[in-house]
Amino acid sequence: MTHTYSVTGMTCTGCQAKVQNLLLKVSGVKKVTIDLPKGEATIDMDKHISTNHFKEALKDYPKYQLADINHLHPEAISPIPDEETKSWLKTYKPILLIFGYITGITLLAEWMQGGFVWMRWMNHFMAGFFLVFSFFKLLNLKGFAESYSMYDIVAKKWNGWGYVYAFTELALGLAFLAGFNAILTNTITFVVMTVSIIGVLQSVLNKRKIKCACLGDVFNLPMSTITIIEDLLMIGMSGVMLLTML
Repeated sequence: MTHTYSVTGMTCTGCQAKVQNLLLKVSGVKKVTIDLPKGEATIDMDKHISTNHFKEALKDYPKYQLADINHLHPEAISPIPDEETKSWLKTYKPILLIFGYITGITLLAEWMQGGFVWMRWMNHFMAGFFLVFSFFKLLNLKGFAESYSMYDIVAKKWNGWGYVYAFTELALGLAFLAGFNAILTNTITFVVMTVSIIGVLQSVLNKRKIKCACLGDVFNLPMSTITIIEDLLMIGMSGVMLLTML
């Protein structure tokens, strides 16, 4: 069953993420699609849910006002976000370029050293990964925190974790770059990324159509297996480096 509602008060992607997250918490809701330009929320639900329940979910944020504007038949097809109509390559072009850039620079650094050393390359790659990804998160810290709270198991309970996480990535990037206490740096990386991937796996396996916050609020990337691969890569590299050092 799909209903479409009017939602006023949304002015940015941070608002979009907040409203989507709040509506997803209503029991019986399977999917929420927010059309920011139109100011509409399309909600897929197991059974009919009173509009008052959704208004109740938004009551702590009075600037967001929800009203029922359209009642679709159960068999109706809900709107497909623009991201889903794009080709895979076009959708993930930003993140593929970033990974290509980091890989190329770190391989060049190894070549300049006169030989390829796996441990050194992984250290440089992880430094580049965390520095670049934290940069995009810090461009709009509030927007990232709002998006991250939609799926991360810690940020769901404490919205402040999104802010802490962005600076944690920055600190890890600097630590890898400076060669600071390799065991401690890799241990923190392993723990933080392992916790992070739990919410990602839950969202992907449950086929939730939500935005991935990996590049902050700059790019509108859908949550997918690409996000899982990102986290697994950092978990794997930090794990290998720890096993080598211990």
